[in-house]
Amino acid sequence: MFFLNLVLKNLFRHKLRTLLTLTGLVVAILAFGLLQTVVHAWYAGSDMASAQRLITRNAISLVFPIPTWYRERIRAIDGVTDIATSNWFGGIYKDAKPTNFFAQFAVDHENFFSLYPEFIVKPEELAAFKKERRGAMVGRLLADQHGFKPGDVIPVKGTIYPGNWEFIVTGIYEPRDETTVTRQLYFHWDYLNEEAKKRYPRRADQVGVFIVQIADGSRAAEISQAIDKEFRNSLGETLTETEKAFQLGFIAQTETIVLAIRVVSFVVIVIIFAVVANTMAMTARERMTEYATFKALGFGPAFVAAMILAESVLVTLVGGGLGILATFPVAAGFKAALGTMFPVFKVTQDTVLLQAACAVAVGVAAGILPATRAARVRIVEGLRHIG
Repeated sequence: MFFLNLVLKNLFRHKLRTLLTLTGLVVAILAFGLLQTVVHAWYAGSDMASAQRLITRNAISLVFPIPTWYRERIRAIDGVTDIATSNWFGGIYKDAKPTNFFAQFAVDHENFFSLYPEFIVKPEELAAFKKERRGAMVGRLLADQHGFKPGDVIPVKGTIYPGNWEFIVTGIYEPRDETTVTRQLYFHWDYLNEEAKKRYPRRADQVGVFIVQIADGSRAAEISQAIDKEFRNSLGETLTETEKAFQLGFIAQTETIVLAIRVVSFVVIVIIFAVVANTMAMTARERMTEYATFKALGFGPAFVAAMILAESVLVTLVGGGLGILATFPVAAGFKAALGTMFPVFKVTQDTVLLQAACAVAVGVAAGILPATRAARVRIVEGLRHIG
């Protein structure tokens, strides 16, 4: 108890200095947490990927379609339990403003949602979706953003598939948990294909990707190879990969940005380490006479070193703790301000643990050098020292 009281009194001896150091720590740990949350948000789509879903696309590029008759060949492969089509639509809602952008996919309306249990759909709404030719299922996040509700007609101007299209909202699917992204619109692939046959026949009976459900996730590589082997040397060779790998392929296009954010987050920690290290060096230098006095009274070098190290760790723990607490409301504010840019913007447990680890590491690293110097100082030299 004596040791803790001594450390606390030393910590607040220079109130302004301590307050400024704490403020810097709070800002640094907060900034670090927010930047790490941005990185996690970037990977949100891949985090919800299932190990039992594969994506089959054209081996050349995603922009090249594959024939729909591949579906039955894939379905016949050992280990495949179900398969559905998915085609990027790329239409414009209202205007080209980023706030009005959302993903639209033409999918197999009969079985698509059975492949995605993370989307919670009411049975009556799913039945209505399957029945309505122009029906569309809208995610909760998207519905809340634009005020969509069942019965609404959503006009969309086609880009990849030119023309004016209208979709009728038949239901709103809910997320299984807060990590599930629900800002997409899904409509009938049959509707798209029927219109394609009328407007641009050459593009009919083609699909962007097949979503392949497998019974055993551990066989993903084996089944992927079997699917691609089935169409090897054909005019439309395929590339099959896990859903997570497929999602990460998109993220890889912006990997430099993600890497830059990660680097900046740790640069912030390095900067605050320099600040705390400077504070502790000044503190130890000013108190060198006191440390020599402690030694003269019989306290050992370990006690002196522990006192300085404890003060350093304590100040970073307090500042880090306040920074961690501030991360949650600030992240919530960022999420509200960013809208649907990051559909999942959550401070994870890993981020909190990383913030705490950085705070402790900064405290220990910043206190080692002045603690070692004070522990080694001779009593005579310390008593002569003028801070």
